[in-house]
Amino acid sequence: MMPTYTVTTANVVLTSAQESEIAAAITEAHHQNTGAPGFFAQVLFVTLPERKHYIGGKPNSTPHIFIHGLIRAGRSATTKTGLIQQITLKVREISGVGAEDIWVYVQDLPPEQMVEFGRVLPAPGAEAQWQEALSPSKRQQLAAAGVAM
Repeated sequence: MMPTYTVTTANVVLTSAQESEIAAAITEAHHQNTGAPGFFAQVLFVTLPERKHYIGGKPNSTPHIFIHGLIRAGRSATTKTGLIQQITLKVREISGVGAEDIWVYVQDLPPEQMVEFGRVLPAPGAEAQWQEALSPSKRQQLAAAGVAM
């Protein structure tokens, strides 16, 4: 239900504006390709310290961006390919990092192997009932953060 994407940068520091644009682009790509509401997507940013990226056992100084997406299982291969291609293109445009240095991974997780908002996720098709069971305080918190459910 809440796909989580972690954007890790090595040898490049994104500005706050770039991070905001990338978060919006990943959210939009997830929505467009899966049909899931965009307000569920989470995007986390991690910047590796200098000299902490190695390729083939050797220090690498070329800028790289890695995007790891954890999504609920059930999407077709075509859907996932479209998703990762759109993310790669948008991150390249926003960051200026070369296409060969942007790595995107999407990993499926069965809903019964995920807990969000303190509860195991529902099977596809049972989302509405699951959402309705959110506590009033959680609903208020989400609304205050601008998340429309």
